[in-house]
Amino acid sequence: MTRLLSAARWEVNLQFRNGFYYVSLFTAALIIVFLKQFDAVSINSWWPAIITLNLTINSFYFMAGLVLLEKGEGTLEAQIVTPLRPWEILGAKVLTLGLLSLFEMLIIIILVQGVNFNWMLLVTGIVLYTAMLSLYGFVVVARYDSISEFLLPSALWTMGLSLPLLYYFDIWRHWVMFLHPLQAIIVLLQAAFMPAPAWQIGYGLVYAILWTGIIMWLGLRAFHRFVAAKEGVRKI
Repeated sequence: MTRLLSAARWEVNLQFRNGFYYVSLFTAALIIVFLKQFDAVSINSWWPAIITLNLTINSFYFMAGLVLLEKGEGTLEAQIVTPLRPWEILGAKVLTLGLLSLFEMLIIIILVQGVNFNWMLLVTGIVLYTAMLSLYGFVVVARYDSISEFLLPSALWTMGLSLPLLYYFDIWRHWVMFLHPLQAIIVLLQAAFMPAPAWQIGYGLVYAILWTGIIMWLGLRAFHRFVAAKEGVRKI
């Protein structure tokens, strides 16, 4: 735990030094100003889509940016010869990005709509969403060494993230969509603002936690393959 908190402090310093918090603040301000033009009730059903868009930036792209920055500076490879374990290195990134995303989204929602939502489901949904997207971001970006290599393919990698919104907005409703990892999160976010049957909430929690564990495992495999293996180091 001490190593994890130490790594988290390093991540906060890195994110602050490279302007991640300023980008987050600017994005939040734009979203708030835009949403204030609408009635709070009319945008109630749009929150899952708004959260998806914002967390794609705050989680997937922020994780990619962090990894590419550390690769460029050589600090990511340097961490593997420290007492830090791969899960602690990844965990510190997920933890700090999760807190940033949670704080930002709560501020946006409260300032636009107030506190008329289910806090437990919203916080749980945002935390699990951030964990999934940031770990997915690491799995994707670990194979690249520069932003120019990553940027174009990233558009293809992120296209699949929005598929559950097709079901949510009645564009394509099919049971197979419930196999999509992010469908479970959309269900939780929807339930935070509108009544939902208990089975949907149960499905959302169990399936989201299951996929978070799977993507964490994939993230550790990507770390060993694309980071540790290049340095000739293997850590558990």
